[in-house]
Amino acid sequence: MLENAYRKAAAVARDAGDELVLGVDTIVTLGGQIYGKPGGVEEARTTLRALGNHRHAVLSGACLIQGARVRTAVSTTLVELRALDDALIDWYLATGEWQNRAGGYAIQGRGAALVRCIEGDYLNVVGLPVATLLELAPELLGMP
Repeated sequence: MLENAYRKAAAVARDAGDELVLGVDTIVTLGGQIYGKPGGVEEARTTLRALGNHRHAVLSGACLIQGARVRTAVSTTLVELRALDDALIDWYLATGEWQNRAGGYAIQGRGAALVRCIEGDYLNVVGLPVATLLELAPELLGMP
């Protein structure tokens, strides 16, 4: 995921001159298995069944490139989903919200109904680890 974040940033930075460029990539992992963005509804169903009633890690790699300077970091948040029965999974999949979401859910939307608790940076689960980003580049706050 960190390599993907770097590649995303580097692809834009080539033409950005001295502008600051950000690349971020997020994955979900449980028991050594990596869950990226599901390729279809059945893969999303399988992912949600696997994650249900378990605590998993959401990892986001962040890469900032400005000219020749490269800064990277990884943010980790633990998320525990509720027990997910077939009816709840079917309801969630019908929303379509799972599409293009690592782990097959969006915590900031209807996917919040699937979550029992989190430990760490909520915004990391949403997809932009703001606290980590500000650690990499405190100048983004515009403070003296």
